[in-house]
Amino acid sequence: MPTKAKKKAKSAGLKRARAPQRVSAVKSGGAAKGAGAARGIERDLLARLKAGAVICAEGYVFELERRGYLQAGAFVPEVLFEHPEVVEQLHLDFVHAGSDVTEALTYYVHREKLRVIGREKDLAAMNRIALRIARKVARRTGTLFAGDLCNTNIYDPNDAKALKEVERIFDEQVGWAVEAGVDFFVAETFAWAGEAELALKAIQRQSKAPAVVTFAMHQEAILRDGLTPAEACRRLEQAGADVVGLNCHRGPATMMPMIRDIRAAVKCHVAALPVPYRTTPQQPSFMALTDPCCDNRRAFPVGLDPFLATRAEIFDFGREAFALGARYLGVCCGAGPHHIRALAESVGRHPPASRYSVDMSRHAYFGTDRMIRRIQTEYRDKA
Repeated sequence: MPTKAKKKAKSAGLKRARAPQRVSAVKSGGAAKGAGAARGIERDLLARLKAGAVICAEGYVFELERRGYLQAGAFVPEVLFEHPEVVEQLHLDFVHAGSDVTEALTYYVHREKLRVIGREKDLAAMNRIALRIARKVARRTGTLFAGDLCNTNIYDPNDAKALKEVERIFDEQVGWAVEAGVDFFVAETFAWAGEAELALKAIQRQSKAPAVVTFAMHQEAILRDGLTPAEACRRLEQAGADVVGLNCHRGPATMMPMIRDIRAAVKCHVAALPVPYRTTPQQPSFMALTDPCCDNRRAFPVGLDPFLATRAEIFDFGREAFALGARYLGVCCGAGPHHIRALAESVGRHPPASRYSVDMSRHAYFGTDRMIRRIQTEYRDKA
């Protein structure tokens, strides 16, 4: 048993560790909350979309893997149990960078994924922890609180037993999200239109909250049930989705043509959330990328660093997508807060993190400020 002194020291250590989180929440939250309150639409997704862009940070699992708190492969966020404070700080970091949405980290926290890693008994507790953390950050910062559903990896249109299990998975997660009081739902990363429809129906059975439904396109230009992205999005719009579009798998270059088609095909709001990687027509999905420097081995998931998009590329994507009429914008797997800041700035936002956006005027070699010495600026071509 720990002594009283040890307990006291441990408690003090936790308080010191958590203090920066409170400061961060106040700083980023104040800006976000002020903007939302000024519009009077703090918790209304559709009103915010009518007023302008909504920025949504996604791809938490990749960032947590980079930070050393999640294992690539299964990509199940066990960090929710092991280090909930890390998840909270990640939410805060993304809000500080410009995200208007705090999305619960329930991606891959469904029955099938937990069954794969032998943690099915933790299903309800892990969902509730994720929702509790996200709600805390959202209410503190004035961001929208979103529940999350995702691909189950067992959907089979010809397997009645599998379909029943998919419905069960969605109903469970929707139930916990409704219990937590989410402002809207995200149903994401679907390769089957049929699976996306089941997710939407589960939301509609238990809630009247808005639903964002997004597909993830692999190498083929059609979904696995044969529909084009535009056809699938139109089908989900007709089924009652409030926002439709694409997320994940494709980088800015190979997602944008599909976003154009979707925008032309539907009347509702359009979502565009690429991965921050330089995918190409030859390798249109980040899972397909191969690295010529490493015997053309598949780069996914932990060898993608050479393909990372710059902030300028994310900025350009955001500006073009918004000009097309896509208003629900984000960056998915691989995104860091710097990508979200670039995206927010692309639509004219200046989140708290913009205070630290690049300014080379005072750089030792490349600066233009009068305080920079000529002995340095004259050497810049050799720097």
